[in-house]
Amino acid sequence: MNEQETFVAVQKNHEGAIINFKTSTGRVLSYRKAMMEVENGAISGAYVWSGENGECPIRTTPRESPINHVDDLPTFF
Repeated sequence: MNEQETFVAVQKNHEGAIINFKTSTGRVLSYRKAMMEVENGAISGAYVWSGENGECPIRTTPRESPINHVDDLPTFF
């Protein structure tokens, strides 16, 4: 049985915004690609939250992830 991937690290731009995600298998996904994979169920422990202002940030699923927020994930370069 294949285990679903999870997010293990993030890459941020100079303003501190997340631009890429690294998965548990080592893949690097752009924010948009990560959103698509979360919505399709390919990534566990995360969901896309629809904000009041139209933004759709990726958030972690509290019970499935030891990290409380994607901003708390380690960074990679």
